[in-house]
Amino acid sequence: MTLTESADVATSRRQWIGLGVLCLATLLVSLDLFVMLLAVPAVTEALGATGSQQLWILDVYGFMVAGLMITMGNLGDRLGRRRLLLVAAAVFGAASIVAAYSVSPGMLIGARAVLGVAGAAIAPCTLSLISTLFPDTRQRAKALGVWAGCFTVGAVVGPITGGVLLEHFWWGSAFLIGVPAMAVLLAVGPFLLPEYRDEKAGRIDVPSVVLSLAAILPAIHGLKQLASHGASPQAFAALVGGVAFGWIFVRRQRRLADPLVDVRLFTRRTFSVTLGSMLSFSMLSGGVMVFVAQYFQLVRGMTPLATGIALVPGMITTTVAFQVAPRLAHRVRPGVLIPAGIAFTVAGMTVMALTTSTAVFVVAFAVQCVGPAPLVTLGTNLVIGSVPPEKAGAAGALTQTSNEFGYSLGIAVLGSVVTATYRSQMHGQGGSSLAEAPADVLDAARDAFTDGLHVAAAIAAVALTVVAVLLARTLRSASPL
Repeated sequence: MTLTESADVATSRRQWIGLGVLCLATLLVSLDLFVMLLAVPAVTEALGATGSQQLWILDVYGFMVAGLMITMGNLGDRLGRRRLLLVAAAVFGAASIVAAYSVSPGMLIGARAVLGVAGAAIAPCTLSLISTLFPDTRQRAKALGVWAGCFTVGAVVGPITGGVLLEHFWWGSAFLIGVPAMAVLLAVGPFLLPEYRDEKAGRIDVPSVVLSLAAILPAIHGLKQLASHGASPQAFAALVGGVAFGWIFVRRQRRLADPLVDVRLFTRRTFSVTLGSMLSFSMLSGGVMVFVAQYFQLVRGMTPLATGIALVPGMITTTVAFQVAPRLAHRVRPGVLIPAGIAFTVAGMTVMALTTSTAVFVVAFAVQCVGPAPLVTLGTNLVIGSVPPEKAGAAGALTQTSNEFGYSLGIAVLGSVVTATYRSQMHGQGGSSLAEAPADVLDAARDAFTDGLHVAAAIAAVALTVVAVLLARTLRSASPL
């Protein structure tokens, strides 16, 4: 082996070891997300959280991520992506400890909000550092498949580990499982990860940051009001306010020489349709997943551990699909591969809309989990590859914002569907949710919740069919990688 070949091998080895370190950060975020799905019933019982507080505990993390991720992506480009990643990992670990020992719903919501701020920095930094480590398009696609697969590994390990902890320890122990991964990242990250920042970047436009939050947070509040209490003047006022601030935000970005978001990218049809599809997919599939987990526990009476095990087949199919998708992308056009993946999700949701069998639910959930791999892998690669290296952090933030905001939006929107169905059938006798139903109407409440889940799954299946058709038309001329 020549000196040049030896150097190339060492460089390649360092690239993939660096990717492994980035995957630790992804695992950290993934564990927190999927453990939370199982912990909500136990948290509700231990802290006495109301229906509205349950929603805040569950999705405040995702909304904070969505609200701040674009800002954090830009901040990483300016201050240094590795530096921001390590700081965020430390904050994430500390906030996890606070969450574990919370003594009230408000304290837990606050800790989850801080976790969201840290998560908003972790996601775009990992993606932008992947673009730095792997400038080649094909290698980057493989790396993104590994990265996304590690997210689903966390989804596999999270429910099982969380289930065991919730079975044998107090609910707060479920928040501590990501702390060791954070410690490893902080120990080895400075030596293995490359630093990158845009030396020519201007200062972050603070009014744009404020406007982005002023657009997102009122909209979140309005959606939560609709989900928890139905239509009201306050909910619609919040939604209108969010839309108004969003319009002002976009106008300001168009005038800035160095905007927080380059809105001109959205004039590209492929770019905008891909991002919109990723948002729609995470919204619909993520929202259904939350209520499937609740169905297993609240309707079928399964323990947290049993629920975690029931979700594992779906996480395994997702992990395998994320490794296969980049390989198929070399031979199959995106306009065929991505809609084909979504078709699996539509099939799984269609079955879930028609069944009450626990075994069938498990299988249908596993089938629907095949769908994200082609869309996330190819879509992320498309978005990041379309911008210069110095803007990779901001581009990665856009993809992750669409995913995170879509997931949290799905909980609110599909949650309102489930809640509306539940209330229409219970006629005020079962409280505002199944968790609040009195014992004398519990059977009827379980049936009402199941019907709500069926309606939500059916709506998601129809909407995703439209998304698949739109992507097939938009990407029909795109070539394989």
